[in-house]
Amino acid sequence: MRRNPFDEVEELLDRVSRQVEEGMAAGGLQVPGTVPVDVADRDEEYVVTADLPGYETDDIELTLSDGTLHLEADRFDEGEFDEGRYIRRERTETSVNRRIRLPEPVDEDGVAAGFENGVLTVRLPKESGGEDSKQIDIE
Repeated sequence: MRRNPFDEVEELLDRVSRQVEEGMAAGGLQVPGTVPVDVADRDEEYVVTADLPGYETDDIELTLSDGTLHLEADRFDEGEFDEGRYIRRERTETSVNRRIRLPEPVDEDGVAAGFENGVLTVRLPKESGGEDSKQIDIE
């Protein structure tokens, strides 16, 4: 009995579909150019945690405007490689960004951010917020 050649294609599509669904359920899928973040509601504040390995504090810009936290990070490697030659070079420039809409207004003056070991943590105390945007310094 001859096997239908489309059966293999259908099996492959089913397998890919299952992997995508499992990845979405586990929160494992990420759009390229975005930053994986966790947003925790800790009663009196929101805590946003973002993974930014390889970035420095000066590479990261945080802005809070109209209840939305905007995170943008740019990195450009200008260093030259004097010993030998590159076979492949993919880490020269990286830019990522993310906008996180907060469910409630926050106290813009109380916002604090820290960056340690490639992990950015932003603490946003809950309260009524203003209409202007505010630049956030990272400690």
